[in-house]
Amino acid sequence: MKKVATGFVPVIAVSRRAAKPLQRQIYDAYRAAIIRRSLRSGQQIPSTRSLACELGISRIPALNAYAQLLAEGYFEARTGAGTFVSSSLPDQESPVPLESRQLHGMSSGPRPIARRAARLPAFKPAPWLYGWGAFSVGQVAFDKFPLQIWSHLVARHSRIVNPSALHFSDPMGSRKFRETIATYLRTVRGVNCEAEQIMVVSGSQQALEISARALLDPGDQVWVEEPGYRLTRDVLLMAGCQLIPVPVDEEGLDVTEGIQRCDSARAAYVTPSHQFPLGATMSASRRLQLLKWAQVAGAWIIEDDYDSEYRYVNMPIPSLQGLDRDSRVIYIGTFSKTLFPSLRLGYMVVPLDLVDRFLAVRHAMDIYPPYLYQSVLTDFIRQGHFSRHIRRTKVMYRDRRSKLVEAIRKQFGSALPILGAQAGMHLVVMLPKGRRDTELAGKAAREKLWLWPLSPCYSGKSPRQGLILGFGSATEREIPAAVRHLEALLKA
Repeated sequence: MKKVATGFVPVIAVSRRAAKPLQRQIYDAYRAAIIRRSLRSGQQIPSTRSLACELGISRIPALNAYAQLLAEGYFEARTGAGTFVSSSLPDQESPVPLESRQLHGMSSGPRPIARRAARLPAFKPAPWLYGWGAFSVGQVAFDKFPLQIWSHLVARHSRIVNPSALHFSDPMGSRKFRETIATYLRTVRGVNCEAEQIMVVSGSQQALEISARALLDPGDQVWVEEPGYRLTRDVLLMAGCQLIPVPVDEEGLDVTEGIQRCDSARAAYVTPSHQFPLGATMSASRRLQLLKWAQVAGAWIIEDDYDSEYRYVNMPIPSLQGLDRDSRVIYIGTFSKTLFPSLRLGYMVVPLDLVDRFLAVRHAMDIYPPYLYQSVLTDFIRQGHFSRHIRRTKVMYRDRRSKLVEAIRKQFGSALPILGAQAGMHLVVMLPKGRRDTELAGKAAREKLWLWPLSPCYSGKSPRQGLILGFGSATEREIPAAVRHLEALLKA
């Protein structure tokens, strides 16, 4: 049985006034905790000295109780390691299945939940979401990340800690980090911003949540891309918004159609640099049209600058926010897509007159962001490691994209049209009529091939059927075999 060393002292209440002796109270408390599985097999038990100190009693009752529990087989002693819950427990009841506990809860009387939570479907992780390898979406080439440099910076900032960093910090984020981000955005993305406008967040999802709370009221109508990012819809639904799906074509969101469907919408959410999932880039005319609509309607634009660093066919497209002369755009970006997903570090650029409102919302949510990775990433960027990493991986992802496009055309010809291969770390293939992408993705996941279905990205009743294929973590050598695997699944 594996040792589970926690160092935790279990919740044991003893009373000197009780008729029952202290050693019996300790014995009964431990036995009950083991039977109801609050304490599990292999879990380490605190020493008698620690327990006696915690309870404020003599050590002798603890010693006697432990001796009895050892004799009856509830505890086992391991030389040099300590005392543990035994792996073979007398009178141990089977754990209550989760389903039974849920049914018990359902029969225990009213259990109201918030209407905003009821707007969302129950979360059940799809089998293709967390797989590793071809063609999982959102994965990067972890083996190409400069881990040694990053580890060195993490170790240095962990070792040399200013005591002030352990106290409450700026809700907007580290000033030094925000200045670094502002320089990067002005230089690389054409964003009009100063450090005072930048708020550090845990990723684009939190940025959208803060934006929704600061700008939108229940019942407000919001344009969303169709198809689009499902988690965006979830955040807006939680805020009580009415979603207005606006179709996307090769020029990005169709602004004219959006105006026809709802010209009085309060906001529009767009991914203009690299639309998710279809990969389109919003044209200049559409960008200007969208900005004009926002100014006339008094609406807000939430720009998620998704995957903007990786373009393979032409030069990077400047941000939509850089064209905004009326401060109507809230700009969102993240480092999780370019470095590694678990980093959970992003940013948003807020119009100056809204900073205090966004700050109030952020402070109510989680007060301020953790400091360590802000300090690490500040040095990582200022020392040039970030820009070098982007340059190296851009070449590599371009080669992987080309290999994937070549392999698809070789195996399928024109049977699987390809969309959105000009940028980012994924592309989309459309399936022949009659194919169901979710069924195919489920079957593929059982064979360790991670195909993301396109249809869940639609909110309408007649979604297009296709597959989103990520190539960030699939090497050029692995891609042809993965495409042949896909062909075999389609034939089957």
